[in-house]
Amino acid sequence: MRVLLDTHILLWTLSDDPKLSGKARKLIENAAEVYISAATFWEMSIKVGLGKLNVDLEEIRGFCLESGFIELPVTAEHAIAVKDLEHHHRDPFDRLLVAAAMTEPMKLLTADPLVAKYTSLAILV
Repeated sequence: MRVLLDTHILLWTLSDDPKLSGKARKLIENAAEVYISAATFWEMSIKVGLGKLNVDLEEIRGFCLESGFIELPVTAEHAIAVKDLEHHHRDPFDRLLVAAAMTEPMKLLTADPLVAKYTSLAILV
């Protein structure tokens, strides 16, 4: 199975946060491929710049690459697919992750119940 991690799941994975459920850990460990979207780094960059998140983005990227996570670029196809999504969620980054997961297709691991409403490809963990 191919999985795409949303931003919270990525950060919880990196910090071994207890908020990361056993279900999520197992899905990540057993995935054939784990993807991290460029949109996730864009979101984190904005939050770092605003002082809402205190992380070293280069360090996170390095950990992701060392862990074998695959960078998923944002494509025009992903961006265009956002227009067809219901309006369950207003966060543009989450909407882009949903569209990417649906376009590729791959499972999207999320802790956000609103994101999970979009598609059966979203797994609430």
